[in-house]
Amino acid sequence: MKIALTSVIVEDPLKAFAFYTDTLGFVEKIYMPEANLAIVVSPEDPDGTALLLEPNDNPISRTFQEAVYEQGLPLIVFGVENVQEEYNRLKGLGVAFCEEPTTEEWGTTAIFEDTCGNLIQIQQDA
Repeated sequence: MKIALTSVIVEDPLKAFAFYTDTLGFVEKIYMPEANLAIVVSPEDPDGTALLLEPNDNPISRTFQEAVYEQGLPLIVFGVENVQEEYNRLKGLGVAFCEEPTTEEWGTTAIFEDTCGNLIQIQQDA
């Protein structure tokens, strides 16, 4: 068994699609703006796990999303080869980081806002 599709709750799937593709570099798997549906994948693994950009129009979803954000918890973690390089690239594109690269014994991380109501962590294993 493997993960085929997972979702991340976003304020606006179409706005999130633009951010996740244009800024983060994911690629379109399914994009149906008329249905408010967007699914992206990593260009490094286009047949791997897909990410459904799920609207938070459900009160339970919105409450969960806001609570996780207020706690300062990343909703998802993306693995990268080099956190400092990715941090520099994303900062150059105007991404707002709330945690600069930090190195611990298990790896290096940084946390940014995805412009759609979530904190996202990038991680490089030690």
